[in-house]
Order: sequence, then structure tokens, then C-alpha cells
Amino acid sequence: MTTPAPRRLIVGVTGATGAIYAQRMLQALRAVGGIESHLIVSQAGQLNLQHELDLTRAEIDALADVVHPIRDVGASIASGSFPSAGMVVVPCSMKTLAAVAHGMADNLISRAADVVLKERRRLVLMVRETPLNLAHLRNMTSVTEMGGIIFPPLPAFYHRPQSIEEMVDHTVGRVLSLFDIDVDTPQWKGLKAERSD
Repeated sequence: MTTPAPRRLIVGVTGATGAIYAQRMLQALRAVGGIESHLIVSQAGQLNLQHELDLTRAEIDALADVVHPIRDVGASIASGSFPSAGMVVVPCSMKTLAAVAHGMADNLISRAADVVLKERRRLVLMVRETPLNLAHLRNMTSVTEMGGIIFPPLPAFYHRPQSIEEMVDHTVGRVLSLFDIDVDTPQWKGLKAERSD
């Protein structure tokens, strides 16, 4: 009897602000279990993890099951023959968005995203920028037309979060639900249901 392959999720981290989303996503994947995380961190992504969270490269790498160097375009995740549930780029810089939108595949993050799109798997880009210029909007449209999902990490307040961590975790949970990974995220039940609680 063959052992079933593990469920895999590719996680790319780039230099946009919002490093906490990457940290909490990797922690959530570890906590839920049964998901093999494959991590790629850009140089700017690592700078941001250190600046915003005081995380060393070793500390962020320790949260993932497998770590791939950004320049290793020959890595397993650079091939469509590597099975995965898809990929999330968290946070996603406008540079990476542009690379994906135009099929640049100039590093392992954009190459893996390109592979996910061509294999018709789920790609979620948690883009972080404001305000948006026309190039940003056009690139988001291009990725959406290719089957990707643009998911800016915007906080929700209907669950009345009491901390930044609760806001972040709610967004992370909503993103993971797109991959059918349940981390017990509060759901909107409608105003009548909320008022009757």
C-alpha cells in the first residue's frame, strides 16, 4: 500500500509591509497539521521580517517544513510535476505582482507562482500597497484573468477583534479557507444572528 502524498502549500514572502501575516500563516499551518509548507523568502522579505518583527532568517525558516532559496529556480516547486494545493504570496509586493502578471519568472517566487497558474492551481497574492496606481490595478486585473486571487490583507471588524493578532489571524484564516484549510476563523452570521447571541 502506498502512502498518500502530503498536502502541500507554497508560501512566498516578499518585501511589502505586513510580515506578521507571513509569520502567523506559517504558525497556523504548523498548528493545523497535515500540511507540508514550502517557504521562499526574498531578500527584501527577510529585511522586512527583521525590521517589523525582529525575526532572524533561522527563526522564520524554522516555521516551515521545507525552505527553498530564492535563486533556486531548479527547485522541486518550480515544476508542474510537483503536486501542491497551490501558493500564497504573503505579503506580496508590487514588484512580485508585476512579475507574476507578466510571466517574468525571474526568481523562485515568481517562477513557482507561474507554475501554479499554468497548472490551474490556486494562487493567492496578498498584495500590500496604498494608494494604488494604474499599473498596480492593471497587474491585479491580469493576474485575476489568469485565475489568480488578489487578496489584500484588509482587517474585518464584525468579529470585534481585541488585538492586532486577532485581526491578522482572521485574515490568515480567510486566506487558508481558500485552500480548504480550516483554522476555526470567525464567520459572518448575519446581523440578526449576531444580535441574538
